Amino acid sequence: MMPVLFPIGNYYFIGPSYFNDPSKFLVGTVLVFGLYWLSVSTLTLTIWWAIRRYPAAHQTIRRSLVMLVSVLGLTIGLAIFDVWVYSLVPVTGVRFSWASVRPIWLLGAIFDVFLCVALGLFYTYARWKQDMTESEQLQRVALQHQYDTLKEQLNPHFLFNALNSLSVLISEEPQQAERFVDKLAVVYRYMLQADRRNGQPVARTATELVTLQAELNFIQAYTDLLAVRYGQSLQIQLPSLVNSSYIAYTLPTLSVQTLVDNAIKFNAMSATHPLWIVITITDTGWLQVTNNRQARSVRLETGGAGLGSLAAKYRLLTEKAIRVDADEAQFLVELPLLTPNLV
Repeated sequence: MMPVLFPIGNYYFIGPSYFNDPSKFLVGTVLVFGLYWLSVSTLTLTIWWAIRRYPAAHQTIRRSLVMLVSVLGLTIGLAIFDVWVYSLVPVTGVRFSWASVRPIWLLGAIFDVFLCVALGLFYTYARWKQDMTESEQLQRVALQHQYDTLKEQLNPHFLFNALNSLSVLISEEPQQAERFVDKLAVVYRYMLQADRRNGQPVARTATELVTLQAELNFIQAYTDLLAVRYGQSLQIQLPSLVNSSYIAYTLPTLSVQTLVDNAIKFNAMSATHPLWIVITITDTGWLQVTNNRQARSVRLETGGAGLGSLAAKYRLLTEKAIRVDADEAQFLVELPLLTPNLV
């Protein structure tokens, strides 16, 4: 629309001679074209600065006010500059005066208000669409995590192997079989229940947080079951939390089990070459799970969602990403422990 107003602007500055004098028409057209694009570029950069400075949806009012004040200030300066530039070119016959500047301020202010309102509405709508898209993506990820967690909870392969081990123990070592059943009950109670609300058990969600103490208590029972199945072929070392300052810190439920299962899935083990899994807590608040690498030719099916799903869970909970460090000898995964107030 603005190029259509070029002749009107030059008529205001130069007068009727703009249309009668070819030299004034040529010079005036070049001037108004150059000054127009200078104004557009300057205002555009200012508007984008305001948007980048206050991009969030809750900053809409502040962003609009900053945008409007900045654009109005530029409009005042540009109007003075435009009249001054016209006065520097003798062929235009324009003389600088405040009387010629004030109408430009008035028209510019009206235009600026409509411009800022329109751009503000457009940006707010674009942000809303982006937020809706991101929300839908997060919902899809959350649903996938819930599905993965449900598979972790049921884990038919683990249950099948546990029942096979129990069947052997019942006939050979009845007392150990009784302890095995108790451990199995602890494991599945932890997997299937987060807590009790109104007297009813509540199933775990994909990103539910539990304390480090609760997770390691579960892992103790879980490793006792694995010891029955694998014997001396699997050696798991758990940390001592007696003097740990991170005992009440939290992490996603079944995180350590995921890493233990991951180590078992990808590594071979035997009585002569056992698989070692060492779980430690660092002084900086990270949980480390380290295992020696003994690659198996065929992966063992353990169930569970795996390391990728665990990393995705952490992305939903915190800016701290899990760390993975691997070489030919060992595989190390570090999980950041989250502050207790996140529970």
